[in-house]
Amino acid sequence: MPELQRLRPDHAPALLAFEEENRAFFAATVPDRGDDYFTRFAARHAALLAEQATGACHFHVLVAQDGEVLGRFNLMDAADGEAELGFRLAEKATGRGLATAAVRELFTLCTQTYALTKLRAGATLTNSASRAVLTRTGFVPTGEELVLSGERGLGYIRELEGL
Repeated sequence: MPELQRLRPDHAPALLAFEEENRAFFAATVPDRGDDYFTRFAARHAALLAEQATGACHFHVLVAQDGEVLGRFNLMDAADGEAELGFRLAEKATGRGLATAAVRELFTLCTQTYALTKLRAGATLTNSASRAVLTRTGFVPTGEELVLSGERGLGYIRELEGL
């Protein structure tokens, strides 16, 4: 079973491979990261780790037994007991409930490790898979229409108190 791990420096090669291998798949439902993301990956990874060290964000990767990264699960802009959830899963890992399980595991980390009581999320209208994961894990639509990198989307919220 894949393991959810807090992002570390040694994840960089497998994380870059994950992003490169799934670039076209991700671009079908979320805006492409652009070539600069890949050419400056090492600096970007170091910046994420520095940001994580401040406690403002908590980055995670879903890692297979062989060390391959199968997904990213990030808690961003953590403040006042709240954070924003963002995630992406490798194309070959979809349809097996891995994203749902990882999001549920994050709930435990949120309440027991990060002192978070509420998560926000957003998904484009075209990203039915992410919207399904959010719904299955107890997120409810806020009624707020979002624009996510130029695309229409919906906002979601999940209260974590009482878990």
